[in-house]
Amino acid sequence: MDDFDHITGRQLAAARALLGMGQVELAGRANVSAPTLRRMEASEGTVEGIRNNVASVVAVLEAAGITFLDGNYSGSGGPGVRLTQSTGASIDVQERETIQYREFYENDAPPGAGG
Repeated sequence: MDDFDHITGRQLAAARALLGMGQVELAGRANVSAPTLRRMEASEGTVEGIRNNVASVVAVLEAAGITFLDGNYSGSGGPGVRLTQSTGASIDVQERETIQYREFYENDAPPGAGG
């Protein structure tokens, strides 16, 4: 059994959407045609298609940071996807712009004052 035997068409579509990647882009990266990818994503249940094509699409998505969840873990709601790596999108973490009450953030106590 290959690692992708449990992946559904909806998981492929969800993974692609989570990455903000279009069908044509993913198809190009996986070296499959866009109609082939569309058929894979439209599969009811487990992804249908030539095993090499499915493996290629899954490999591209996993390399982009997707983890496929097969639903065999505690608290599962069924098959799903999770983003495990940054997509390169920037998150605003500049403290000077995000801290509302700086006087409570900065330590103004004398050395050795504790807490």
